[in-house]
Amino acid sequence: MLCLGISGGLDRIYESSPELPSTFLHDGAAVLVQDGRVIAAVEEERLNRVKHSNKLPSNSIRYCLSTAGVELGEIDRIAFYATEAYCNTMLERLSVSKPVPLDAKLLMRQLLAREFDAEIDPSRLSFVNHHEAHAVSAFAMSGFEQSLIFTIDGSGDFLSGLLAVGSGIEIAQLASFPERNSLGLFYLETIRYLGYGLFDEYKVMGLAPYGDPAPYRELFAQFYELLDKGGYRVHLDRIAPALVRHIEVRRNGMPFTQQHRDVSASLQEALERIVFHILRHHREATGIARLCLAGGVAHNCTLNGKLLYSGLFDEIFVQPAAHDAGCALGAALIVSNELGRPAPRERLPDVYWGPDLGNEQAVERELNAWSGHLDIQRSDDIASSAADWMANGAVIGWVQGRSEFGPRALGNRSILADPRPADNKNRINEMVKKRESYRPFAPSVLVEHASEFFELPGGTRELPFMNFVVRVREAQRSVLGAITHVDGTARLQTVSRETNPAYWDLINEFKKRTGIPILLNTSFNNNAEPIVDSVSDAIVTFLTTDLDGLVVGPFLVKKRTATLQDWSALGVSLPPYASLHRVRSHVAVDRQETVCEIRTGHSAYDSMRISHELFEMLMRVEGEASLGWLLDATMLGQAKREDLVKELRLVWELRGIRLHPPHAACDRNKCKAKHIRNL
Repeated sequence: MLCLGISGGLDRIYESSPELPSTFLHDGAAVLVQDGRVIAAVEEERLNRVKHSNKLPSNSIRYCLSTAGVELGEIDRIAFYATEAYCNTMLERLSVSKPVPLDAKLLMRQLLAREFDAEIDPSRLSFVNHHEAHAVSAFAMSGFEQSLIFTIDGSGDFLSGLLAVGSGIEIAQLASFPERNSLGLFYLETIRYLGYGLFDEYKVMGLAPYGDPAPYRELFAQFYELLDKGGYRVHLDRIAPALVRHIEVRRNGMPFTQQHRDVSASLQEALERIVFHILRHHREATGIARLCLAGGVAHNCTLNGKLLYSGLFDEIFVQPAAHDAGCALGAALIVSNELGRPAPRERLPDVYWGPDLGNEQAVERELNAWSGHLDIQRSDDIASSAADWMANGAVIGWVQGRSEFGPRALGNRSILADPRPADNKNRINEMVKKRESYRPFAPSVLVEHASEFFELPGGTRELPFMNFVVRVREAQRSVLGAITHVDGTARLQTVSRETNPAYWDLINEFKKRTGIPILLNTSFNNNAEPIVDSVSDAIVTFLTTDLDGLVVGPFLVKKRTATLQDWSALGVSLPPYASLHRVRSHVAVDRQETVCEIRTGHSAYDSMRISHELFEMLMRVEGEASLGWLLDATMLGQAKREDLVKELRLVWELRGIRLHPPHAACDRNKCKAKHIRNL
């Protein structure tokens, strides 16, 4: 029995984005389960390269179908991650500005028919409750026979969370939380005054340890109330006027003051107080000693760590893709259960469900296509070779096997380094991530040695998904300078030989050289893109960052100094999400000029300025064009050509255009970039 769960949007990548609340449509994904077991899962952003993609997860669906070797028409049930009533309400709001069907099921069937040339019988298409999908995604993967289940996010199906009891294959709801009491929106509304927005919540969680909650504790106490029987109320309307009066509002890019750090600490403390209040009551009222967590707020690993240390529950399971992509998993499992194929009662061992690299020959062909830019060497013992690099100070990209499902790189699509030198944190933040210097990195430790370096609560041995912040043992904090946060903690991943032998071998080889069974592990991406998925993604990110080396399958890769001729041999195309615009814009208070832009979204806010020369050159691209041919067409001299290539490479680094070997041409039907000359 095959069941497909999907999350995401109601249009295709090159169509205009629906004007729907951003808290509803995001984190597109597809998950395919067979008789209750996951056989394939991937987030759409990994494939269409748009962070938190709010589009129909067409690529993800294709991947799942390909993995199973079936067509869409052979799927027994397809499930969407929200109720039909909720989707219809959203479509009614959208219809004011855009003609769309007001029937969500009809619209979804039309989309699937256009994308997959398959008529879907209405009886095979289900819409499931958003928070039930969250709940099932956690409980069904926990291995628990019984547990409390708490889902917490911004909003979905007119709610912001629920609390339930899972028993066997059944889930019984105890309480639900309306949008007006959303803890996700409580966090989001506050961080707007710290220069952050949607999807930046984890950044503020990392900033909080630098602050003191005391100065703003009384102020934050006005934003929420703790009620009887685990109830609570938040006052979202009080946040803005209070913060504007009491702090200097930070704009994006401004430096952080101690005020901003203290507000972050107060916000984190307030969230923890509310969640502990809810859970203490229901733990006592039900007597249930196990807990499952899901929903976007369940990615707050600082909160999760404090729950773990509190002893309030004997065991806690956090679904690794706790955000809305994980609802695709829950949706698939709900309908599989309805068809008599529930998930087996087993603890989730890993989430390596995404696309595989391919065989060695395919990997080598793809690397060799960049031969003018890469120096490639095969190793018979890749773990030893890569460990040598890192023991000698290199920061590397590491790409192996199938990609991870969810927001964490768990050793198959990772940037890795020695966890000891504190300077490695600054190096990686500057040379790869281009992000705030305070942001911490996670350690991956061999499970056999975890307790030697980290204080694990009683009974806890494995924490494989980076879901919990734990304390680094005091004696090890100065040793592990690159992964120990300012408060002496780290977001831990334990690595077992059974679930990821290649990664375990690598860390073990590093241990042989250094005595340290730990690596610094962060996701393999820069600040402009999602985590890499394919060999091609890895090459592009390697070439547009300052990583020292790249390891793909059995191949060791370093950069070569490419000539203008090497660059000219590449193909140029626009990503499906990009479009060219020439517009009138204010360049001073009293002066307008015509400027050229590449937009990577559907508004001027997602744009980058480019020169008129580059604009004219890119306007010649129809699907794909050779860079050499484009440069020849400009009729410019050598120096100007080199300047254009430099500019093009900067735009490439920001993912405004694609550069690739000519054989990697994109399908013109899938590259419908809008070339708009005058607006």
